This record gives sequence, structure tokens and C-alpha cells, in this order.
Amino acid sequence: MVAFDVDGTLFSSESIIFKTYVQAIEEFAQRSGKITNLPTHDQIMLQIGKPVREIFVNLLPSLPLEERELISDRVLELLCDSIRNGGGDFYAGVGSTVRYLKEKGYTITCASNGRRSYVETVLETAGVLHYFEPIIAINQENVCTKGDILSEYIKKYGYKSNSIALIGDRYSDWEAARNNGCLFGYCSYGHATNGEIPDFEWNFKELEALKEIF
Repeated sequence: MVAFDVDGTLFSSESIIFKTYVQAIEEFAQRSGKITNLPTHDQIMLQIGKPVREIFVNLLPSLPLEERELISDRVLELLCDSIRNGGGDFYAGVGSTVRYLKEKGYTITCASNGRRSYVETVLETAGVLHYFEPIIAINQENVCTKGDILSEYIKKYGYKSNSIALIGDRYSDWEAARNNGCLFGYCSYGHATNGEIPDFEWNFKELEALKEIF
């Protein structure tokens, strides 16, 4: 089984994420008058790849959960609309790499901190959603982390942990793989900061390099 992270692995939202976050927060600020200082570009980009609720706790700690959720839902709506209209950037070889792995007989799954509609919008826009098994997404109940997602796939499909490779770019990907005894392929072209990833089985400098390993 190959489990893909999304942001920084298959797709980069960097070119649209700041605009969508700022728009959603500004809309809320105008309605409520509660926010006077908007997060900076660097503050927002540092949060990419973390669970959604954690992102908004870090960016807007003074707001109650209900109001952070309103802003989060609006960000999701804006992001999905933007992606469908050509926003963001897919890494070279997404379609050919995923198709290659599927034709080689691998089960293709997704392990992302993003919400289901975001993940499915990215994969559908890339033309690869049909290659993926049904998406397991964080639900804040029994699946709260990327590690929980991997654990659910292990239970669902009955694979041994060491036969699963998680392909990602951030510490949360590494942590999910290691906590479940899975292999880890580090996408060094992604969003990780220097020294963020402790170790890995493979270092991919471009997505299409997976074809040389699998």
C-alpha cells in the first residue's frame, strides 16, 4: 500500500492559501468586529500540513471554537472553489506516477490532515481520484490525527505495517509513519523546514522519482 499526503506531496496550495485565509478572516472580522490583527503570510504558511483545528487555534487563539470553525469552513469553501478554477499547483507527474503505482498493483490511499472535501477536490481536479481507495479523513472523533488515518487503513485492509509506505513532506507524515511502523518516503521538494524530518527510507527530490523505487 502507498499512502499519499496531499499538500507538499501531490499539490501545493502555497499560491492560494494566504489569499483564501485572509479573505475568510477579513469577512469574519467585518461581520463581528472581533479581529483587528490579521495573521501574516509567514504565520499562515508555518501552519500548513497541520490538522485544521490546530491551525486555527494557533492563528486565532482568542476566538471560541464555534467562531474558528465558521472561518475554517469558509476557507475550505474558498480553497475548493479556487482549485476547481485552476488555483494552486500540482507537482509534475501526479497523474502518471499514481497511475504507474496502480498498474503495478499497489493499493493507493491518502493520509492527509485536510478535510475530505478538500482532499477529494484536489485528487479529482488532478484526474486521479478514481485510482484511490475511499478516503479516510480526520473526523475529530475516532480519527484525530494522520497516524489514526494510517491505523484505520491497516485495520480495514489487513496489511502488515511494514508493507505500507507513507509518502509525505512534513513532520506529521513522518510521525504517522513511525507511530504505525510504516515506511516513510520524504518528499524534499515539499514544505518541510530544514532539519524537520529525522529520518526516512527514501528521499524523493521530485514526485516522479517514486517510479524508480516502487
